[in-house]
Amino acid sequence: MAKIALFFGTQTGNTQTIAETIQQQMGGDSVVTVYDIADAEPSNFDEYECIIIGCPTWNIGELQSDWEGFYDELDAIAFNGKKVAYFGAGDQVGYADNFQDAMGILEEKISQLGGKTVGYWPVDGYDFNESKAVKNGKFVGLALDEDNQAELTDERIAAWVAQVKQEFGI
Repeated sequence: MAKIALFFGTQTGNTQTIAETIQQQMGGDSVVTVYDIADAEPSNFDEYECIIIGCPTWNIGELQSDWEGFYDELDAIAFNGKKVAYFGAGDQVGYADNFQDAMGILEEKISQLGGKTVGYWPVDGYDFNESKAVKNGKFVGLALDEDNQAELTDERIAAWVAQVKQEFGI
């Protein structure tokens, strides 16, 4: 079985709750080890073939503060050969011009460092103007909006987890 790590940052607790839900749906703590990025070290990434990254977009298109503090440390991580899936929380109504930007910022950097992105997600069903997280007409990962579409979160997580499991080969 592939070793999977999930790294998240959170301001309000939403992203942590989502991370725990994803962990359970992926098979629990025997399959996925969860790290709060505030307490993580670059070496924590080393032993994993498959990685899940969770980050809310904060303020106006910015990384959540713990991810912002860790951002430069990503350069010390060997992402070559690792499959990386992303999820983000954001507000498509209040921040329609930078919805899910944080997820896009992290995906861009990690891809440049050799990570292979998996878990692309359709933009259908969302209403926003711009996003750094959209590549080739899809989000680079699971886009969640707890402010305006919380009723869709569980269904979206279930569909995305099934997709990512397949792409991770588990």
